[in-house]
Amino acid sequence: MIDAQTYPIGTPGKKWGEDEKTAWLAEQTIRRSYAEEVVAQIDTIRGAFEVEQYGALSCAPNQYPLFAVKSRHWEDEKPGLLVTGGVHGYETSGVQGAIRFLLTKAEAYAGQFNIVVAPCVSPWGYETINRWNPLAVDPNRSFTSASPSEEAAALIQYLDSNSMGFLAHFDLHETTDTDNSEFRPALAARDAVVQDNWNIPDGFYLVGDLEKPAADFQTAIIGSVEKTTHIAPPDEDGRIIGETLEQWGVISYPAKASGLCMGVTGGRFVTTTEMYPDSPQASDEICIAAQVAAVTGGLEYLLSRPEHIGRNH
Repeated sequence: MIDAQTYPIGTPGKKWGEDEKTAWLAEQTIRRSYAEEVVAQIDTIRGAFEVEQYGALSCAPNQYPLFAVKSRHWEDEKPGLLVTGGVHGYETSGVQGAIRFLLTKAEAYAGQFNIVVAPCVSPWGYETINRWNPLAVDPNRSFTSASPSEEAAALIQYLDSNSMGFLAHFDLHETTDTDNSEFRPALAARDAVVQDNWNIPDGFYLVGDLEKPAADFQTAIIGSVEKTTHIAPPDEDGRIIGETLEQWGVISYPAKASGLCMGVTGGRFVTTTEMYPDSPQASDEICIAAQVAAVTGGLEYLLSRPEHIGRNH
C-alpha cells in the first residue's frame, strides 16, 4: 500500500494546497532538452508534412511551443488517424515513437489516411521527466470540458477548431518503475488517499476503451508488437496494473469517464500503448520500435477490412 507518509511533501491525511504544490514545483529541474530532442526532429520533416503550432505553455511560451504534424494531401473522404505522444512527458518512447512513425512510416499511409501527429503534448513534463504538469495536474486525466490541464485543453481546442474527424487514435505511453517509486506516492500525498501498489508489468500491453473495446483491432496491434518485443504477462491474479485481462496483453478503462487522451476524438478504434522501458529485455531502440509497430499494426488491420474505411468513418 502507498500512502502520503512515503512522500516528503505534505501532511498525511491532508490534501495539498498551493503551498505544497509550490514546494513540489520548486523541486523540479530541467533534465533534457525539448528543443533538441523533439523540436529539431520535427523541423526536419517540414517538407513532407505540414507543421502547425497550436499553442504554447504559459509557464514558458518560447521554450514550450506545442506542435501538430499533418499529412499534406488532406481529403475529406479519407478516414482520420491521430497519434499522440508525451501526454505524460516522462514516457520517452511515446514521444520518440510518434516522431519515428513520422520519419519512417507516415508517408506510406498518407494516401489512405488523413494523419495528425502530436508528438509531445506535455513538453514541460518531457524536459523535467514528469507525469504531471507544473500545477501538479495529470494531463491524462484531464481530457474533459473545462480541463484543468492547459496541455489537454490546447489539444482539445486544436482538434475541435479544425473539425477533425478520426477513425483511429493511438496514444503512446509507457509504464515505468517510477510509477511506484515516485508518481503514485506523489499522488497519494497530493490527494491524501491510500493507493494500492501494483506489480509493474514486464513487457508491452494495451489499454482499450471499455465502451468500444475493438477486440480484433487490439489483437492485431499485439501481434505486430510481439515481433519487436515481449508482451507483458498478467500477475498471479490475472490482472495488469490491477485491471482484469481482457485478452493477451490487453486491459480496458472507460476512456471518456476517466478523462483519458484516447477518448478525445470519439474515434471507433482507439488504444493506449504501454511500453516497459525498465525491462532487462528492452532498450531505447526496442521501446521506440515497439511504439511504431503498434501504430502500423493497427493501421494494417484497418486497411485489411475495407468496411472500416469510408467517408465519415
